[in-house]
Amino acid sequence: MDADLEAEFSDFVAARSHALFRTALALTGHRQQAEDLLQIVLIRGAKHWPRIRSGAPEAYLRTALYRQRTSWWRSLRRRPEVSTAAVPETAVTGDATATVDLHLALRHALTRLAPKHRAVLVLRYFEDRPDDEIAGILGCAESTVRSQAARALARLRQLAPELQFDAKEDASR
Repeated sequence: MDADLEAEFSDFVAARSHALFRTALALTGHRQQAEDLLQIVLIRGAKHWPRIRSGAPEAYLRTALYRQRTSWWRSLRRRPEVSTAAVPETAVTGDATATVDLHLALRHALTRLAPKHRAVLVLRYFEDRPDDEIAGILGCAESTVRSQAARALARLRQLAPELQFDAKEDASR
């Protein structure tokens, strides 16, 4: 919208918004809802101002108020709002910064491992592949995969003790 049309629309809103607000208030019965309703309609009216300004813009916007309010009624029927006395508690998950710190420590420790150790750990624990498949990918025996995994975990424990490995998980493999 060019500056002249914008100024014309601003003048119209300044002159007629009070009357349109009274209509919105009569439709909603609540001041805040009336303000929201009028704001939505005026935003849409601004988009169509070049087309509606030559006719009866106030009548157009009043009709838009009625239609928008009807649209709100219909949407409330589909998914009604439920008022409660207290705001429901939100679940508190762990400390996000601690999780980030652990991920960074793991990434740093993995970069300090030998390439074959890193490959075995990534394939086994991140991609959850069985030992025979890892052996096929790396071109070695299954026993080599198991020994490399044990050595890599031992080295990882040295490099990043803050990761707190679970010994039961290692034994189950």
